Amino acid sequence: MTVVVVLVGFAAIISDLFIRSMLFGGIKKRDDRNGGQAGAILALVGVVLMVLSPLVAILIQMAISRKREFLADASGALLTRYPEGLARALAKISADPAPMKKVFTSTAHLYISNPFKEKSFSSFFSTHPAIEDRIKALHEMTI
Repeated sequence: MTVVVVLVGFAAIISDLFIRSMLFGGIKKRDDRNGGQAGAILALVGVVLMVLSPLVAILIQMAISRKREFLADASGALLTRYPEGLARALAKISADPAPMKKVFTSTAHLYISNPFKEKSFSSFFSTHPAIEDRIKALHEMTI
């Protein structure tokens, strides 16, 4: 997670430098024809990086969070030497149909299962893998 934060922060700083250089005259217009084109290209790159860097950061955070769930299940199975019990516990947790009353998206990755309980159109935007996938992975550890 630290590496992700540093990389996304670097992209945000670079985009901020492009935008500030355009706003405060870092690139002066020259008499030749290429000066204006270079400034426009840098401004476009800055705007694209400024828009995309937070989105990429969120997607990477969610992907890492999903991978960490599988690793936590594997560590729990290794520690207890009873993956079937962990699979049953996950099934019981997921069987509760009521969503939690106060859940923030910023802390959703800290829960054992998805606290929102709704099915999203894509697991790509979820902080938790599907419970069925986690249970399947735990069942595969028993074989």
